[in-house]
Amino acid sequence: MEKILEVKDLEVSFQTYGGSVKAVRGVSFDLHKGETLAIVGESGSGKSVTSQTIMKLIPMPPGKITGGQILFNGDDIVPKSDKEMEKIRGKEISMIFQDPMTSLNPTMRVGYQIMEGLMKHQNMSKDAAKKRAVEMLSLVGIPMPEKRVNQYPHEFSGGMRQRVMIAIALAANPKLLIADEPTTALDVTIQAQILELMKDLQSKMDTSIIFITHDLGVVANVADRVAVMYAGQIVEMGTVDEIFYDPRHPYTWGLLASMPSLENDDKEELAAIPGTPPDLTNPPKGDAFAPRNKYALAIDFEEEPPMYQISETHFAKTWLLHPDAPKVEPPEAVTRRMRQLSSNFKQPVLVKEGK
Repeated sequence: MEKILEVKDLEVSFQTYGGSVKAVRGVSFDLHKGETLAIVGESGSGKSVTSQTIMKLIPMPPGKITGGQILFNGDDIVPKSDKEMEKIRGKEISMIFQDPMTSLNPTMRVGYQIMEGLMKHQNMSKDAAKKRAVEMLSLVGIPMPEKRVNQYPHEFSGGMRQRVMIAIALAANPKLLIADEPTTALDVTIQAQILELMKDLQSKMDTSIIFITHDLGVVANVADRVAVMYAGQIVEMGTVDEIFYDPRHPYTWGLLASMPSLENDDKEELAAIPGTPPDLTNPPKGDAFAPRNKYALAIDFEEEPPMYQISETHFAKTWLLHPDAPKVEPPEAVTRRMRQLSSNFKQPVLVKEGK
């Protein structure tokens, strides 16, 4: 499969009054043509900084790329200037942000906001760009697109505004779409519609997608692969089946266990990961997750674990995978969640009997 993006040992820091915050610490992953990679983690894990760095959107200063490469179609974009990036953003790589109301210009008709990129990147005439804008609004499921192309953002609901953002992002047929928590501000029904729309448009346009979210629940039916981030690092990566049905990192176990389910007993308390993420102005020695991990070994507090390979596509950064480590099974809340997911999606659970 053709690789469209390769991120290699990416390091990003922010200079603050309290010191240098090491927001992204040695992140590496790749993305293939037509593939969706979900990057999952709680707030402060570094997932949004990673995605914005790929677009070169982090403010510099205080932000700074201190190491690594971002190869887009084999070309490293880290050293590129803002002027060079302007030719890539919107045309080759597009982004959908979390809150469409703050991303859309409230003083400009939505049609013109779609047309702007087309006239700049595709050299379209105003008439041709407006025709394309109407087509894009229709494609993303907005009724009466000929009328609504002339309306302003405040005349659209939250879900419709997010559809407009998708239309803007996809108008120039980008090779890579980055969706940064695109459904967080929407209710569950609209959320499902937007996710289904993105899947449908991806199949039509063969666009690669990086989907950023803190919610593992929205990932199952959207992504091909999942990268789990914690404290600025990827701690587990694998296919959707591997992450949901055979998770190996205790942080992934915590995320899965904390997913709410309609099938839970109404008296059952939601599971939570104890403690808080570490201060990245002074990253902890050893495994950053160790203070919150009840399965932590003595070595976790002394030495950072390597990334162990479990299968051709599955990797996890935990000492529990060392051959000499004690055998630890996922907690009951996680195995119960695996069974629920297996039942919901009618797929076999890829865990041993008794887990």
